[in-house]
Amino acid sequence: QVQLVESGGGLVQAGGSLRLSCAASGSIYSRYIMGWYRQAPGKQREFVASLTSSGSTNYTESVQGRFTISRDNAKNTVYLQMNTLKPEDTAVYYCNAIQWYGSVRSSYWGQGTQVTVSS
Repeated sequence: QVQLVESGGGLVQAGGSLRLSCAASGSIYSRYIMGWYRQAPGKQREFVASLTSSGSTNYTESVQGRFTISRDNAKNTVYLQMNTLKPEDTAVYYCNAIQWYGSVRSSYWGQGTQVTVSS
């Protein structure tokens, strides 16, 4: 089992920045993908960014160049630095962890943190 706790959300004006954190605890294996997703009111949850255990990153097109996903292995924490925020970035942001133990794949979600960008 893996527990994920997000923090760092809040209210910010358009053009501002926020850094989200996702602290992981529990049984963390060496092969994983950490990701950030978001869900705006009335919309489906969508992929934002991911970081693999080998260091590869991936971003949805709308955040490329503005958001950066990173990790601190010593703290078992993944970050999402969000710059030049736009009102359309307003959503609940969720941390996701996918990991493999042999051929067994497990997926975990955090509780979410609200990000509100005012115009």
